[in-house]
Amino acid sequence: MTIPGCAPLSAPPSSPSILRGKGLTVFAPFRFLWNATRGHRLAPWRSAYLRWRIETYSGKKAETLTNKDILGFLWTSRWELLSFLLWIDRLDREVHKQA
Repeated sequence: MTIPGCAPLSAPPSSPSILRGKGLTVFAPFRFLWNATRGHRLAPWRSAYLRWRIETYSGKKAETLTNKDILGFLWTSRWELLSFLLWIDRLDREVHKQA
């Protein structure tokens, strides 16, 4: 599946091999979080990308989000987030299947 104007999804060559696992759906959420928190892995609530994603999903302004807000959002939306992460894994598999 290719989307015009978008680069294909793939793990960067510098990522650990466990996070690039082929056929390991259980690692898909961790692979996404590893890539999404680049530069802020020890404090993911500082990640501008995650703040932006929470802003677009919840409507809360990214500039006003605190650690407590982000962790609370992750906890209350955990099942929707897991569903999203599994959907991302299915898209990633489809892209790599056709490549």
